[in-house]
Amino acid sequence: MRDLCTDLLAEYTELAVLADTLTPAQWSLPTDFHGWTAFDVIGHLCFFDQAGLQAATDADAFVRDRDAVMAELARGRQISEITRARYGHLSGAELLETWRTQFGRLVAVLATRDAKARLPWYGPSMSARSFATARLMETWAHGQDLYDALRLRRVPTVRLKHIAHLGVSTFGWSFVNRGLAVPEPPPRVSLAAPDGGVWTWQGPSAHEYLRGTAEEFCLLVTQRRHRDDLALDYGGLATTAWLAIAQCFAGPPADGPAPGQRG
Repeated sequence: MRDLCTDLLAEYTELAVLADTLTPAQWSLPTDFHGWTAFDVIGHLCFFDQAGLQAATDADAFVRDRDAVMAELARGRQISEITRARYGHLSGAELLETWRTQFGRLVAVLATRDAKARLPWYGPSMSARSFATARLMETWAHGQDLYDALRLRRVPTVRLKHIAHLGVSTFGWSFVNRGLAVPEPPPRVSLAAPDGGVWTWQGPSAHEYLRGTAEEFCLLVTQRRHRDDLALDYGGLATTAWLAIAQCFAGPPADGPAPGQRG
């Protein structure tokens, strides 16, 4: 957990450093993610990091607050509205400082947990390891939204391995989440890592395969890019079907961006 939490903190910190460069006007800059502003993106992360800290330290209070949020969502309120209601009185700089405090406390708590310890969440409970990995993935994905909005190129890091592993591991779930039969066999996945190495996940058939860079694969499974806009090399019926619906994050099925668009 300590190594994973070191990577999680690094991912948070990198995005916080970027957010610290935003001008007051840029905090209102819309992103390609449902038109959320930069403020919405950081507010979203802050909201769920605060919820994660509560889940790790006071499970009963978390469940009460979670149920209240779920009731609001069931009434048709958007999560972006809920987060704006909580943080809208803050300036961008104040929101950033609030988020830094929340994610710092969350990482410190997670680093002390057994990797298999269960945390309640908005769906099924999660192991501490899975929870920390999911927070890293979501931070990276929403960070991409900001980099895209600012027209900046992000330098990929080896922290992508956590997201890539999550992407490969959710092969079957991507189908189950849509009520579809899971095709067999799963693909062999081989990804060029940012440090020059190669990360592999060996499926049983050479006819089902995916090759490319770790960054592009992570952009696909977090639904920040359409597969037609990426240089991924793949083959096989199961793999082709997967790449049309790949989704490494929880929640209802999402379709991601159309070709030529960003998530």
